[in-house]
Amino acid sequence: MIDIGLVDDRTYDLEKLQTILQQESDITISFATTDPEEALRLVTSSNIDILITDIEMPKLSGYELADIVHSHGLDIHIIFVTGYSVYAVHAFELDVLDYILKPYSKERLLKGIDRYKHRQEVIKASDRLLLKHKSNIHVIEKQQIIFIERTGRSTTIVTTTGEYITYQPLVDLEKELPRKNFIRSHRGFIINLKYVKNFTLYTSQSYAVQFHETTQTAMITKANMENVQKEMF
Repeated sequence: MIDIGLVDDRTYDLEKLQTILQQESDITISFATTDPEEALRLVTSSNIDILITDIEMPKLSGYELADIVHSHGLDIHIIFVTGYSVYAVHAFELDVLDYILKPYSKERLLKGIDRYKHRQEVIKASDRLLLKHKSNIHVIEKQQIIFIERTGRSTTIVTTTGEYITYQPLVDLEKELPRKNFIRSHRGFIINLKYVKNFTLYTSQSYAVQFHETTQTAMITKANMENVQKEMF
C-alpha cells in the first residue's frame, strides 16, 4: 500500500486529486488539505510515501515543503502538480519524483505513481547501488558501504574499497539500502551496523561512531542510539 499526502490551496484541484487516487486499490490518502502550513505539520507527523503538492501557495510554497522534507531527511517522494512550467528546472534539482502540469489526465497523474512503484521494485531486486555523479554512474555493492555522510549539497559514500561522491540526497539512498543493517543514525548520516566498532559519547545528545575498515567517524543521535540498543542488544 502506498500512503500519499495531498496539498493544494485550490479546493477544486485538491478534490480532483482525491477523486482520481481514491479509485486506486493500492493507494491510501493519509491527508488532504488546502493549507500548506497544516500540510507541514502532517508531513512531519505522518508516515507517507509520497507528497503531491502545488507549488504556488500562500504562506508556504511547494518548494519550501520539498526543502523541509529533504533537510529533515524524511523518507518522502515529492510530486509537483502546478499550472506553471517555469519551475520545472529548479524542481528536478530537488530530485522530485514527477512534475505535472495542470490540467492533467488521470493517466498522467498515475504515471508519477507508477514511477515510484518501479523505483521500489528496483530497490528490492538489487544488491548493488547505482551511484550517480555528474556524467558518471558507479556500481557498488551495498554491503561494502560503511557509512554515508551528507555535507551541503553533496553526499560521500565511504566503502571498504574507497569513497564516492554524489549529489543524491540521503533520503533517496536510504530507500535503496536494506533496513536490516543500515539505519539513519543522524540527520547527516546513514551507518551500516555491520561495521560499527564502538560508540563514544560526543555531546549530551549524540555519540560518535567508530568503524572497522576505516578511521573516519560518523554521528548518531541519543534517541537513535537508544533504538539501536533496543533492537540489537
